[in-house]
Amino acid sequence: MELTKDEENALDGKQGETLALAYRTLVAIGEASNADRLIPIEWAHLSGVNYNTIGDAGKEFLSQLSRDATFKVKTTVNPMGFDFDSVSNYKLDDKFIENQRSIKNSYEKMGAIPSYSCIPYEIFDIPKQGTHVSFAESNAAIYANSFSGLKTNKEGAFSALASALTGKSPCSDLRDDDVRKPNLTIRMKIESRDELTYGMLGYFAGKVAGSSVALSGVNDLDRRSCKSLCAGMGTSGACGMFTFGEEEGEKIDFDKNEMQKIHDELNTSESGDLITLGSPQLGLEEIGDLALMLKGRKFQKRCMIFCPSAIKGQIRDLGYANEIEHAGGELLFDCCTCLSPLVDNKEVDSVVTNSVKGAYYLKTSNKVDVNLKSLKRIVQEETK
Repeated sequence: MELTKDEENALDGKQGETLALAYRTLVAIGEASNADRLIPIEWAHLSGVNYNTIGDAGKEFLSQLSRDATFKVKTTVNPMGFDFDSVSNYKLDDKFIENQRSIKNSYEKMGAIPSYSCIPYEIFDIPKQGTHVSFAESNAAIYANSFSGLKTNKEGAFSALASALTGKSPCSDLRDDDVRKPNLTIRMKIESRDELTYGMLGYFAGKVAGSSVALSGVNDLDRRSCKSLCAGMGTSGACGMFTFGEEEGEKIDFDKNEMQKIHDELNTSESGDLITLGSPQLGLEEIGDLALMLKGRKFQKRCMIFCPSAIKGQIRDLGYANEIEHAGGELLFDCCTCLSPLVDNKEVDSVVTNSVKGAYYLKTSNKVDVNLKSLKRIVQEETK
């Protein structure tokens, strides 16, 4: 890789060991991905925030790092394991709470904006098209590339952290316009569609596609379906973006048979003890839709609804929070369904959700069964 004099000095430790470590990380990734140089980025979004994700080793690493490190560019962060404002309502271990607090403090000490959200594209202004960013949250990276006109690879926790510290990223993979051009088209053959259909399409695409994929027969997506598509795709493979319409090259169909295979893989129960909504977190528009759907209805079992705290004031002012809470929904902020310690397999056998990503992580990490169905069906079948 060709480095500038300033980058070489940082790599050699002349600007401190923290920056040297960050540059070593980026150079190693760049050489492995055939990058010829590092390029500036304007925004980093970090994963590795939930204590369940990074554990004691990650917590200690961040604590050490935060002693002298400062983020160089705008840096936002993924959800934590729980909502600090309501943690007393849950039977969480004191040690988990303190470990999560340490991680939170480390990121904020380094200059992170305390967003604690997996949907930064909904709560922050989007830079101009073509801007390079470094997003480690998979659904956010795919959304940024596919809908927002930004350029990011589907970053790992360490690469995005190194980019936040340096303001740089290797110029490789989806930062290259040639790589962004798909050579596979998936033809959507399902007629009746909802957000779950698009989540399963994304999950299928992630399994069969490379870096980028074209989707034909897909249009007029609402926000819920857009996010579901991105989250599903980010869960099952390396694919980091999609385009709409047919491209040259191989073409395969996503039909009822393929959709049923995915549903059979992820849906392991015909009912659930608990409902979770919000993987990705629900934004303002979706919360408004949910409040309307729940008007005059009551959940028949516990329902946890995950949102970013950035919308807390708005949903209270607009009356959405009151409507949802009146229906028995629990609004939780700064956390998410994925890897949540709030879903304990000692107390819950199965969970109802409309999220393909949530279903995957509830099965693999929380070790509970999943009843996977659309939001419309959840409201129809789980409320009165």
